[in-house]
Amino acid sequence: MPATKRKAQKKGRDTAVQGTNDSSVVSKVSAAAQGYFKDAFLQHFVCKVARRAPLINRGYYVRWKAVDHCVRKFLQITEKCPERQILSLGAGFDSLYFRLRGDGALSGAVVFEVDFPDVSQRKAALITSNITLRGMIDSQSPSLTGPVYVSSSQYRLLGVDVREESKVEEALGVAGLDWAAPTLILSEVVLTYMETQWSDAIIGWAAKLLPQSLFVMYEQIHPHDPFGRIMQEHFQKLNSTLHALRQYPDTAAQRHRFLDKGWEECVCLDMNNFFFGLVPEEERCRLESLEPFDEYEEWHQKCSHYFILTASRGSLMPQALLPRAPESPVPSVGPSWSTTALSVRTTPVCVEGLGMASVSVRPGWVLLTGGSSRGGRGAAIRLLLREQKGWRSVSVETSADIGVRLYHTLTPIPGGGAVVYGGRSSPLNPVRSLFKMTFSLCGAPGALESGGQDAPKLCMEEMMCTGSPPPPRWRHSATLTRHRGKEFVFVFGGKNQSGAVLGDGYFLSVDQQHWTEIPVEGVAPEARHSHSACSYKGGGVVFGGLSRAGVPLGDTVVLTPTERGFCWERIDVRPPPVPRYSHCAHVSGEKLVVVGGVWMHSDGVPGVVVINITTRSSMEYSLDTTSVPWPLMLHSFCSEVTDSEDPELLLIGGGGNCFSFGTHWNPQPVTVDLKLMLG
Repeated sequence: MPATKRKAQKKGRDTAVQGTNDSSVVSKVSAAAQGYFKDAFLQHFVCKVARRAPLINRGYYVRWKAVDHCVRKFLQITEKCPERQILSLGAGFDSLYFRLRGDGALSGAVVFEVDFPDVSQRKAALITSNITLRGMIDSQSPSLTGPVYVSSSQYRLLGVDVREESKVEEALGVAGLDWAAPTLILSEVVLTYMETQWSDAIIGWAAKLLPQSLFVMYEQIHPHDPFGRIMQEHFQKLNSTLHALRQYPDTAAQRHRFLDKGWEECVCLDMNNFFFGLVPEEERCRLESLEPFDEYEEWHQKCSHYFILTASRGSLMPQALLPRAPESPVPSVGPSWSTTALSVRTTPVCVEGLGMASVSVRPGWVLLTGGSSRGGRGAAIRLLLREQKGWRSVSVETSADIGVRLYHTLTPIPGGGAVVYGGRSSPLNPVRSLFKMTFSLCGAPGALESGGQDAPKLCMEEMMCTGSPPPPRWRHSATLTRHRGKEFVFVFGGKNQSGAVLGDGYFLSVDQQHWTEIPVEGVAPEARHSHSACSYKGGGVVFGGLSRAGVPLGDTVVLTPTERGFCWERIDVRPPPVPRYSHCAHVSGEKLVVVGGVWMHSDGVPGVVVINITTRSSMEYSLDTTSVPWPLMLHSFCSEVTDSEDPELLLIGGGGNCFSFGTHWNPQPVTVDLKLMLG
């Protein structure tokens, strides 16, 4: 390639990377405006404040919180040092200096910022033209030469490409950096945009020239799972490839990277570990109260794909390192993988949606209700039919409208019908109506399966129930149980519009349309949502979910019928399954088959775990997804066990809003072969 073309491409990539600064600062301003953190100076670096989605606000909050934690720790341990420095690489429009100066936290410290000349020139212009920012720069500015755009006794803004080691070293020397003084080097999603030869050189250069220093880095990891794929594709579209992911895909690789480049100690935590281990519970509760929020899957996945790293050199700096194993309520349970991977195949029908509910109303018939798709939140009801050539989707006529619902339940009842309960249209609007549905068919029996055009009709009867109903909720479970020869739908857990996670249980008599009180003994499972519950021997079995503390659960609890009512019994499964939520589950004999979901473990993504309720044992199976469209995101989906001779799971819908990287929809249902697992 000619040199002029290579130079043009490099300039284009650099411009794209500079564009990430503009987007980032707008998101930070949004988070600050909603009260996630206090920063009175960020707003002066944007032309217009724009409100981001709650998920993005949370993402920038945890980034801000992690960096702020490390900066404050450095300032604390160097408090008695006569000189100390912060060197921010690729600083962009960061307000760190102004915030620290405003807090009175910069005694004896100087902040150096380095970025592309174009970015630094723009920032300098903003500072000099804004009375608030200009007022934070003292007038006793030493006269300097070179690429120094702003200079004061505590703040130096430099315009130089950080990849050009000799120029950076020279410019910092001119700006007055003391190479022997305690120094914090800060890099927030900067080095990953460079080819690793350059970023590695910077890490090694800093270790060599700054013998008493702390390196703090915030970047991405885990490029190969579904969320990681969407994340990479997003940055590639922006012409801002994440280069470091290829060579350093996880926290262990990043840690070894720094140790190999001359750093003496290094600690690297993903943001779930940081959030649950180093953010106090009171602060986490405050976060929950700021905005209506119901994107837990994407929040935890975002946090699992970013890390905060501290590396140290010198005798003083180890005190500023992150703790290697912070106290955390998240269980450190790893999966016990089987050597067998389960085969996954695509079905030739287009169905997509998040937060749908499904029910098998008769052999080869799967009913789908609610959810949201590319077209928005819908109330349409569809029927999937199994035929010799595979599955097809059929529209369904209904006698009533169940309304827009996400994260509701469809519970099968004797006679081929189902009960629709709960759900929401938004995190502030739970659905209160309750419906019983039954099918009626026009035309000859079997006409629909053979390709006839007669549409099935669904009779929707709104249930006007007596008794004391449960408070409205979503992300709950609703399971068919049996007491004294009668069927009851048992509703357990979920969330409500106030953000509370629920741990109550209610019994609905379908025949009498009455909420009935039935005695339940034993220790009830802790409150949870996004769990699973399956009918089992007249009672039920509950697995997993997300606790009130926002931590995935991995317990298995059986609701057993007794003479008086029911009794809860927690079974101790060995090896313990990895805690997870937003999964689906089914009972086959004595086995509980749990598929998909979200966990906080770094070892892959959930496939299928089989829990033997009798032997109290478990085994995790990965999914062989080589023959299906990738990525396959198995959360916010629904599933049914098909009635074929060879048992298999039909997984329908699923996907998610991947932070600010776009929304992924699984385009087609897939099937999972269960023969090897259940045989």
